Amino acid sequence: MRFLSSGQQSSFVSPSIVRNITLGATLLASASAFAQVPPPVVNAGSWVLVDATANQVLASGNADERVEPASLTKLMTAYLVFEALQSKKISMEQIVTPSEAVRRVRNDESRMFIEANKPVSVHDLVYGMIIQSGNDAAIALAELVGGSEANFVNMMNAEAQKLGMTHTHFADVNGMPDPNHYTTAGDLAKVSTHLIRDYPEYYNIFSVKEFTYNKIKQPNRNRLLWIDPTVDGLKTGHTKAAGYCLIASAKRPLASGGNRRLVSVVMGEQKERDRVQDSMKLLSYGYSAYDSTRIYAANQAVATPRVYKGALDAVKVGVKKDQYVTLPKGAADKAKPQIEITSPLIAPLADGQQVGTAKFVGADGKVLTQFPLVALEPVPQAGIAGRVWDSLMLMFNKKK
Repeated sequence: MRFLSSGQQSSFVSPSIVRNITLGATLLASASAFAQVPPPVVNAGSWVLVDATANQVLASGNADERVEPASLTKLMTAYLVFEALQSKKISMEQIVTPSEAVRRVRNDESRMFIEANKPVSVHDLVYGMIIQSGNDAAIALAELVGGSEANFVNMMNAEAQKLGMTHTHFADVNGMPDPNHYTTAGDLAKVSTHLIRDYPEYYNIFSVKEFTYNKIKQPNRNRLLWIDPTVDGLKTGHTKAAGYCLIASAKRPLASGGNRRLVSVVMGEQKERDRVQDSMKLLSYGYSAYDSTRIYAANQAVATPRVYKGALDAVKVGVKKDQYVTLPKGAADKAKPQIEITSPLIAPLADGQQVGTAKFVGADGKVLTQFPLVALEPVPQAGIAGRVWDSLMLMFNKKK
């Protein structure tokens, strides 16, 4: 197998056919397994630190322990609302008349102070739910998108399964204590990274520091927005049973270009200040102890393998999105990209069709991450003469 450094092109073709390649980048070994520096000591009952750019877990503690999500539940509520906005099922300008159900939370600390049967815009409900953590706003949005709270909760659970949140079950849209309402730090990291990646046009709402509705101005409860200018989200949560919880996300520039985003999740803190300090510790650790490396740039041709029976003799192969790997500082210098191409490649090939896999291999030979390689251009079939000739070539090569 030939090793390729980033930026090189090769016509190398693996003699074996690549099978069972995942559809997205797959982390085969947690970066924490190669850590040079241990993670900081935190007070959280469970926690996880994720590099969202490379889709890797950097460090964790009790990440699969069942916990109550409290208001972090609203991240899934927001995810489905963003989906409805993006698909034009609803719009920010749309006016909603909240039902009597919003009266149920009139004594809650977390509300935006909407009133039953008094019209309010979707824009204000979204901002009220995210910035003010409004339980009343979440109910109104759930009824709008799902038709009823109960149906929306079913949608939340279905979406959780799609996102791979296998340790999560929702019983409401706000996070009120309930035996059937639970999640894990690891699952909350999944919905957070998906929300950031899938709905960037709405994610910036999480960075807004305050919002006023009905002449009542409330600040964002995420104090990191005032402390660290690179932090732009995400959400706080608190109940007596859940403790103080915080999901924080920061984005900082990479020396090689682009940005690197980290997401930290801390659950079950005893004090409000602990969730802030522990989140800062984890983010600082992630940026100081690890480096991200862009393995391949989007639409960069990393190989030009032979194509049989096609209008072109070769095809440019690469990735459609930038691919990163995050490793302890200095470890990336000892690792190498490695590619395998399906052989033989036979036209027609569609633009974006998977034709192989790329791996990033450590000095010890372990595969650190892998992701699909695709055709960067279409290759239509050749004419009859070309196809006949290549058929003969394939037969000849098999005999050899």
